[in-house]
Formats: sequence, C-alpha cells, structure tokens
Amino acid sequence: DSSAEFGDPRPGIPNSGGRLLTTAEEGKLFRRLRTWLMLSTARQLWRTARLRLWLTTLLSLVFWGGLFALSHEGFVFLRSVTSQAEPIVFDLFYGSLMVMLTVSTAIILYGGLYNNRDMEYLLSTPTRAGRIFVVKFQEAVVMSSWGFILLGSPLLLAYGLAVNAPWYYYALLLPYMIAFACIPAGIGALGCLLIVQYLTRLRKVALIVLCLLVVGLAVLAGWSVISGGQNDLLTHHWFEHAVARLGKTQNRFLPSWWLRCGLMEAARNDGHSLSIQPWSQSLLFLALLTSNALLIHQVTVAVAERILAESYSRLHTVGSSVRRGGTAIVDRMLAVVLKPLPTTTRLLLLKDFRIFRRDPAQWTQFLIFLGLVLLFFTTVQWITYDKQYVLWINVVSFLNLGVVGLILSTFTTRFIYPLISLEGRRFWVLGPLPLSRDTILWGKFLFAALGSTLPCALLILLSDIVLSIAPLVILVHQLTNLLLCCGLSGIAVGLGAVMPAMRETNPSKIAAGFGGTLSLVLSALYIVVLVTLTAVPCYLYLDAVQRGAEAAAQANHWAWVVAAGLALAVAIGGMTTIVPMRLGLRAFRRLEF
Repeated sequence: DSSAEFGDPRPGIPNSGGRLLTTAEEGKLFRRLRTWLMLSTARQLWRTARLRLWLTTLLSLVFWGGLFALSHEGFVFLRSVTSQAEPIVFDLFYGSLMVMLTVSTAIILYGGLYNNRDMEYLLSTPTRAGRIFVVKFQEAVVMSSWGFILLGSPLLLAYGLAVNAPWYYYALLLPYMIAFACIPAGIGALGCLLIVQYLTRLRKVALIVLCLLVVGLAVLAGWSVISGGQNDLLTHHWFEHAVARLGKTQNRFLPSWWLRCGLMEAARNDGHSLSIQPWSQSLLFLALLTSNALLIHQVTVAVAERILAESYSRLHTVGSSVRRGGTAIVDRMLAVVLKPLPTTTRLLLLKDFRIFRRDPAQWTQFLIFLGLVLLFFTTVQWITYDKQYVLWINVVSFLNLGVVGLILSTFTTRFIYPLISLEGRRFWVLGPLPLSRDTILWGKFLFAALGSTLPCALLILLSDIVLSIAPLVILVHQLTNLLLCCGLSGIAVGLGAVMPAMRETNPSKIAAGFGGTLSLVLSALYIVVLVTLTAVPCYLYLDAVQRGAEAAAQANHWAWVVAAGLALAVAIGGMTTIVPMRLGLRAFRRLEF
C-alpha cells in the first residue's frame, strides 16, 4: 500500500476483499465513476434532447465563428497601424482572464467543497482528503475554464492566420491553454482553502475586503494606464502613445506574459529551419508554464490534505448560533421601494434578494461583474476630438452598449437561470402557499429585470457623457438597454423553467450545463441583433448630418430609418421576452416536484 502521494495517515478505501486501496487504485475508482456519469449523461441527452443538443452546437459554432472573424480583422488592422500593439493585446486579454479564472475557480470550488451535500458522505468514508480535493478541483477547473476556451481559442487561431504561423503553432495551442488555466485555478483553490480555514469567523468580511481591493487596484491600474488627454485621436501618434502607456502592464513574472511570449515565438515564420530557435523557445515557455502549474497543484493538494476536513468542520459549526430576530436594514429599504407591487410578488422578490445576499458564492461574483464593468468604463478617457471622429466615437459608444449587454448576459446565465432549479429544494414551502406558479415565475422575471435595468442604464449614461454623445443617440442607447435587460431576463427565466435541474444544488453546475449554455448563446445572438438594428441606422443618420446641407434630404430619410430600426428592435425585444416566458410558464405549470 502506497499512501505517500498525499501523505494522509488515514487508510485508503477498502475493496471487496478487505485490502486497502492504494492511491493509484483510488484515483482509478473515481475516474471510472466520473466516466460512467459522463457517458450516462451523454446517452440521456442523446435520447431525450437530441434537437436541443444540435441547436446548441450550431449556435455555439456561430458564436465562435463571429469571435474568430472579429479577432482576425482586428489583428489585420493592428498590424497595419503598428507592430507593437499585438503583445499588448495578448498581455491585457490574458492578464484579465487570469484574474477572472482565479476568482471564478475559488468561488466554484467553495460551492463544491463546502456547500455541497455529497461532501458529508465523502468525508465520512476512508477516502483520502487529497483525492476528494483533486476530484472537486478538476470539476471546478472545467466549469471555470470553458468560457476561457470559448473566448481564447478564436483569438489565438485568428492571430496565427494573420501572421501566417507555421503548423506547430496550432499544435501547441491546446497545451498552452491548459497549462495557463491551471495556474490561476490553483492559486484560486489555495486561496479558498486558506480563507475558509483561517478566516471562518470573518469570511464574509474578508471576501468583501478582498473583492473591493481587487476592484480598486484594477480601477487604479486602468486609470493610470489610459488616462491623459489626447487630441490626435486614432492617428499614428495616438496609437504610439497608447501602446507606450499600455506597455506598463507587462510583467515577466506573470503567466500571461509567458503564454504570450511562447505563442508569439511559435508563430514566428521567418524562414528558418525547424532546428533553430522559434519552436525550441516556445517549448521552453511551455515547460515554464507546465512546471509552475504542477508546482502550484502539488502545494495546493498538500494544503488540502492537511486542512480540508478541519476547515469543513469549522465552517459548518462556527456559524451555527441562533440568528437574532428582525429584518435587515437593506431588506426594509427594498420593501419600501417595492411597495407599489402586489403583496405576493413583493414578498417573492424580497425572498430572492435575501437568498442572493446570504450566499457568498453569488454576491462575490456580482461584485466581480460590477468591478469588470467599472474597470472597462474607467479606461474610457475624457477626450476631445474633431468632427471627423464623431462617427468613430458613436461606433465606440454602441460597442460599449454591446459590452454591457454581453456582461449582463453572463450575469443572467450565472445567477438568474438557476433560480427555478434551486426552488426544487424549497418547493415544499412554496407549493402549499396560496399563490399560482405563474406568480412565482413572473417574480423571478421582475427580480432579474428590475435588478439589472437601473445599474446598466447608469453605466451606459456615464459612457455617453464621457464620450459627449448626441442626445438622440443617448435616447436610443437607453431604449436599447431596456430591451436588452427585459429580453435577457426573459431568456434566462424562461429557459430555466423549460429545462430545470431540480436535483442539482450547485448553481455553477446548473449554469454550466446544457440549458445554461443554450441561454448564454441565445443571449449573445440577441445582443448582436438588437445592437446592430439600432447602431447601423444611427451611424447612417449621423453621417448624413455631418455632411451638411447637401445631405439634408438623406438625413431626413435616415431619421425615418432610425425610427424603423427602433420599432423593429422593440418588436424583436418583445418577442424575445414573451416567447421564452410563455414556454417557461407552460412547462412550469406541468412540472412535478
């Protein structure tokens, strides 16, 4: 028997013959169990949801193809302007993803290790704590990294085609992405274990302080890099100045820098034979990433082996004191705001809000969402520009609107889509109450729509004020934002009722499943369609206005086109809101708990 891999003094799992399992046999047992569960889920999907599976695959390919086309055109444009911008793009993009992966893995692992019922059973068995952690860690890495693969792969493939990279560049993409993703995931997992172990009594305060610290540092870094007036917008001098300031974000000790350097070395195609530097330098950077990922993994497993059981016990025993009576101040304030609504709807909204604020795995991700949006808008500087750049600035304003919509779509998929599934555990309370199921579902919709409309409207208004956008375009932005919030809420709530996962208790797993992926893809397509319908007519109208008197007739014509585009956007937004909700209501009425 070999128990040196994790160093656990406890015995391994006994087999049918009474002999204790070695660590290798223990790992094989869990791998067989996971393979069986994956195959069983795949067979069930193929038998019962074949059409949905094909539809999700098709929509995901369309979304991936759109990202690839945009990335390719972006790299072609950057190479025509300056050769120094590509490293900056990679460092900023993968540096941001590294922070997101770290926090996301920590939150998902917290839910899998400390807020999951199967841990009670696993910790009561002779299974080694290190093995339990490895299983949960691998699940967390997969759930937190699928978005990284979806967003990162088209960017890297587009770069390879833009620079005419050799064949081994494409062969190294997957190993690089896996090795890179494991480093921030391991750091996040280690932070999760240490916070729960040593800050159990103050874990909420610690998480709030940590999130605010990360957001504050990100805002300060973005402002220091981007701030500064520039009158020569979009000129060669403007690009050189921006590249020089953004170059401060590069750091050779960051895994994002190792990833970028290794891939750019592999992409070099300067006519040398394969026996000379480019591919060998790339392999050295890959070895650097892999060795650090393995080191962090070993350290994290060793820490988990020592403190996992103890930290789980502390978490579930320290906070077991009886709560004081009364209502929180924030709940009373929200009740006053929601007073015009019917009593049942108001109480349902208050219930959902309390559940949200009492779950650290949810409100910490909301803080991350808010921090990312604030970081994005702090990079939009107060600039002055000539009339020739008015059209470009308005294009940027609609891109800002699209970015807010895309981030909101991830928010609705992560938080709103699982709400109906999570009600399965509490439906024994809701079921006997004198309220219809339709009221429950519409309450979820109002919770999502009201909670997202005001923050997004303020952020978009801030962006428009910074960019000095015309009043007409500001009104178009606000109407489009309202349609986005209602449509995205309708998609998330409706699909959540059509495809619930009542037996699942982890919101992250629900959102990362088939229905959550479909909701995210449909939300992205809806955002693209809605923003295009409002952006193109506004661009053509402003172009005619800018050309002066000779285009006055065209300006009037395009004004009607703007109105027609808004009317079509309202029609599509209404359908996107109503159709999923009707399907959800029909499915929710027939649902048996």
